[in-house]
Amino acid sequence: MTRILITAFEPYDRWKENSSWLALIDLTSWYEGDLEIATRRYPVDLPKLKTQLEEDLARNFDFAIHLGQSPGATVIKLESVGLNMRTNGEPLLVDAPTAYRSPLDLEGCLERLTDAGIPAQISHHAGTYLCNAALFLSQHFSEMMGRRTQSVFIHLPLTPGQVAAEGSSMASMSTPMQSAAIALIADHLARQER
Repeated sequence: MTRILITAFEPYDRWKENSSWLALIDLTSWYEGDLEIATRRYPVDLPKLKTQLEEDLARNFDFAIHLGQSPGATVIKLESVGLNMRTNGEPLLVDAPTAYRSPLDLEGCLERLTDAGIPAQISHHAGTYLCNAALFLSQHFSEMMGRRTQSVFIHLPLTPGQVAAEGSSMASMSTPMQSAAIALIADHLARQER
């Protein structure tokens, strides 16, 4: 059975909710497939993220799907590259590679999403914030521990409820569509493994 770790983040800054966590909660309310899924909600704190991520990856999952919200995003973004860089330009880890590129079939994931009518794109820059750190560290820890876990990071738009609470006109996507996208991606990755 394919084992997948799916992570999301807690609320941060002015956001009272995080679309990544809302999507993960929704997914667990209806998913009845044959994948063994473990879920985690990570703090928006780099030292705590590092510790929890390293502990989770020690369990040697087949895949890690990391989720985060991206205010202003109009589509789901499949992030292909994790950089060893903080927002100030300093490395996340000294004596570690400059970057890792996800070895996963993101083109196939993208095709599954767009065929299902879910707007998505592949992105080659996850930024330099915590989302990027999660992708980079996930790939690095897995390699350093000799684990088989392959990782991807997915940026999700805000939900309509978040946008309404802000009184803004930012782009949004429904939570059920986001959770369906996560399930499609997980299913595609598991099929590629077989």
